[in-house]
Amino acid sequence: MAASKKTGADNPSIKDPELYKDLLDDGASQQKAARISNAAAKRGRSAVGRKGGKAGDYEDWTVPQLKQRAKEIGLKGYSAKKKSELISALRNS
Repeated sequence: MAASKKTGADNPSIKDPELYKDLLDDGASQQKAARISNAAAKRGRSAVGRKGGKAGDYEDWTVPQLKQRAKEIGLKGYSAKKKSELISALRNS
């Protein structure tokens, strides 16, 4: 039998079923969708949206750092790129 994605309305542990369903539709896993929707219900959607990493802008990175990041995420042809091309490739990957 195929597993179906729950909408959240039939699961009492989901505090924001509408957001949960939207996240599932966007491709998030059930676990990730539940975590985000419950955090949004507790702290508010805007507070959850502001939460994020503290990485600096790519413009502040050196070319070797950019090339290392490109290698980590599997970009091809990064070794001959200029800094601006690396930044563009990383942002659009």
